[in-house]
Amino acid sequence: MESLIAFPAPFRSPPPMRIRSATLSLLALCFSTEAREAKEYDSDVNYDDAKTPHYDLPSLLVTSDGRQITTADQWYHIRRPEILSLFSNLIYGRVPKPSSPVTVEFEVARSDPEFMNSTATRKDIKIHLSNKNGRMAMHVVLFVPNKASKPVPCFLKHSFQNTTSDDFREALLRPGKLKNGWPLGKFIEQGYALCAVYHEDLVGHNEVNFRNGIHKLFYPKGQSFPKAHEWGVISACAWGAMRAMDYLETDQDIDHTRVAVMGHSKMGKTALWTAAQDTRFALAISAQSGCAGAALWRRKSGETLKKMVTRFPYWLCRNAWKFVEQEDDLPVDQHMLLACIAPRPVYVHSSTNDTWADPRGEYLSAYYAGEAYRLLGVNSSLSSRKSPAIGQAIIESHIGYHLREGGHSIEAYDWDRFLEFANFHLQPASR
Repeated sequence: MESLIAFPAPFRSPPPMRIRSATLSLLALCFSTEAREAKEYDSDVNYDDAKTPHYDLPSLLVTSDGRQITTADQWYHIRRPEILSLFSNLIYGRVPKPSSPVTVEFEVARSDPEFMNSTATRKDIKIHLSNKNGRMAMHVVLFVPNKASKPVPCFLKHSFQNTTSDDFREALLRPGKLKNGWPLGKFIEQGYALCAVYHEDLVGHNEVNFRNGIHKLFYPKGQSFPKAHEWGVISACAWGAMRAMDYLETDQDIDHTRVAVMGHSKMGKTALWTAAQDTRFALAISAQSGCAGAALWRRKSGETLKKMVTRFPYWLCRNAWKFVEQEDDLPVDQHMLLACIAPRPVYVHSSTNDTWADPRGEYLSAYYAGEAYRLLGVNSSLSSRKSPAIGQAIIESHIGYHLREGGHSIEAYDWDRFLEFANFHLQPASR
């Protein structure tokens, strides 16, 4: 396997822990409108690329005080930390420092070596989180191929479905196409483990549940809601993915140096933010992540910052609200998020009819991120601002991409490209 350029220890937003085996009135308005149909938010949206406003992206390799970044050392120790700090404070929100350290404990609650006709072992893991404020648990499910003779690479994915439910188990075993589901058999056959984290274990999607979950462990007495610079849903879910990675580092069946983090839609945004912060993840996959994911803010095409914070006010930190209809004032754009993953491979998936996610903006973000990859001496085959043809997948590059016909979902074609990209970067034939 090609060895990646050495880089310093991960930038970690999580607080210290012990591991053992806008305005309030706007917020009220946002929560009151949450239940509206999505079509109500589709008014006054630009889907015409010819009408995209002129914009100038922030320079990837020039610091906030004007210094030019010309070496890998400068990138790792000056510019990358600066960019991550800007995203933490202005977009996703910082993880609050808890009043007492959060203790993390792992429990393998169940192990079934006869899953899927004995081709895989299913492990149900509880990640117990506790401190003086209380305790809670994350539920993680892990599927490991039984035929493996050594630790295997793994995909870590946030699940939109409760991984402890009977419906989840039955869906995985059901033959045929499962829309937005997982072709678990393909992963097992190709020698990958698959790990799923149920994101609502951490943080909910309505005001009441958002205030509970992981938040209760972090806030001092009298605080029930994040400060303007503190985490929203995406940042909290990224923190949870890192805790799942903590577990994977302890599991002897998993090669923790070859773990890919992936997600679709909101979880695609989360996957990118997770990988940008934590260099333990060897590869990242963004499936139709759109606004606050791979798509550029300044294009104002499809979903915009205003649309997002109106419908989902808690996904980002409240500092992001200051840039509603002022995206050009942001000191970052999303190509800089992808660049923070460099030199590790990142894959971006778009589809033609998913115009809400701005597929053109997703591609351009990947294209402009290539500047950091080239600085670090790794291959990025995105050599043109022109988007690739529909169905033309770019695989043999540290920045991969494909655009497929269709809408907002993960289809069989997409899963095949994700596995192809991972096969090229994580387990080449020479390994």
